[in-house]
Amino acid sequence: MSSDGAIQGPLYEIRGALLTDEEQILATARHLNTVNLPHEREGVQQILEHSVKSMTGEIQDPKRRQYVFVLVDRSKNQIIGTSMVFGQLGRKDAPYIYLDVIDEERYSQTLDKHFKHTTLNIAYSYDGPTEIGGLVLHPDYRRVPERLGTFLSYVRFLFIKMHRSWFQDEVLAELLPPLEKDGTSHLWDALGRHFMEMTYAEADKLSRKNKEFIRSLFPEGTIYASLLPRAAQDVIGKVGAQTRGVEKLLRRIGFRYAERVDPFDGGPHFTAHTDEITLVENSHRVKIEGLLTDETSEAATSGRKRAVVASETSAPPYFHAMLAPFEERSKGVGAIGASAAKALGIAPGDEAWILPLE
Repeated sequence: MSSDGAIQGPLYEIRGALLTDEEQILATARHLNTVNLPHEREGVQQILEHSVKSMTGEIQDPKRRQYVFVLVDRSKNQIIGTSMVFGQLGRKDAPYIYLDVIDEERYSQTLDKHFKHTTLNIAYSYDGPTEIGGLVLHPDYRRVPERLGTFLSYVRFLFIKMHRSWFQDEVLAELLPPLEKDGTSHLWDALGRHFMEMTYAEADKLSRKNKEFIRSLFPEGTIYASLLPRAAQDVIGKVGAQTRGVEKLLRRIGFRYAERVDPFDGGPHFTAHTDEITLVENSHRVKIEGLLTDETSEAATSGRKRAVVASETSAPPYFHAMLAPFEERSKGVGAIGASAAKALGIAPGDEAWILPLE
């Protein structure tokens, strides 16, 4: 910060979440309120404790780790967004549960009639994929020129590349389906509620801690979607308005609809092979040869791009990332913006992780 109180360097930073972030993350969670980031104090406390233990390595098994990143408006010292990475979704004590969506065709020669049905079959995986989730951005910041939603999303793939051996060979993103304004899920009301006698919100909350009741009570075998009310059929595998932008981003970097949906609300699951995700491929370690003057425009400087630049420390918050000018000077050697380098504690001769942006 300068002598007049102005922030030096980029206005925004992504860092590892801390226990002291509880109040601000709780306030952020109310803008989405999902299983990954519930608008609930106890849930947020547990998530933060798990993240800090993951960052420090106190949780030794990488598959059981989960990482929370917070986006900070540095001028206000205010958390304005979050994103998360889960080492593995699906273990013996907590399986990855989903509905396979399969199109089945039937034809009768006698009647000369052909029918195409969508069927649902519950499935379980005990050695599942890495999951990304918890992406929330405060509404007031969704249209700033820095494209902060993209920044929050991309940083997870840079982190995966930085620690590739910690993560699975497949990455999953579960998107929210269309829900009613009061949070009603038409698929849940048509299906799950009849077997569990719980509201969608109650079942969703319980599933954060315990999945046994799903295995014990959810119907097994083939379910014909055509037997469900039209409102329930219409949400299966569909992306809700609030996550259509996320769907576009995921498709652009290599994700595809996996023909699987959430068993509670029908939200689609998108997957990609980890090493084929373009952002993972493009992330790399660079030796910093020099610093760039921030006032020089990108257009005026040959070879200059923007990049997500990251560094790690052994002290809290363990991980930092900023958007900064970047110039690749030779293979594995480059330069970054001076003010971002200072804020990140990077000097010429140091190494940093870089994800160049388009």
